[in-house]
Amino acid sequence: MLADLVRFGLDAYIAIWQYSHMEINAPADRLSLTFAALADPTRRAILARLALGNADVSELRKPFALTQPTISKHLNVLERAGLVMCTRDAQRRPRTLVAVPLKDIDEWLEPFRRFWEQTFASLDEYLKVMQKKQKTRGRTKR
Repeated sequence: MLADLVRFGLDAYIAIWQYSHMEINAPADRLSLTFAALADPTRRAILARLALGNADVSELRKPFALTQPTISKHLNVLERAGLVMCTRDAQRRPRTLVAVPLKDIDEWLEPFRRFWEQTFASLDEYLKVMQKKQKTRGRTKR
């Protein structure tokens, strides 16, 4: 019994040590950064606006009841994920933001897209067969 308590205590100690030494702030892969950035509705709205064309920070801030530092934090997250690119012109005007294509997400989604296209094509064929059977049954009953 004492051995079980010692083993349980050791297991708990190891689990706590592993958890506390996890690399929580380790640099994430680009796909994780992208999905984390897209998880926030404000950032998705900013990207939707940038899809219409380039904009500066003051333009992006207008639809939101947020302070400039808060918008800047959102923009930094989007920039770190590679979803937007900030530029400044020669006269040092406010930074202009440009949306960047979501190539990483497209690559990640491609197998899922193929799977669902095949599934829907199979369903379409099945429904056509069922409709033919339905029409055939209707004719033979008359």
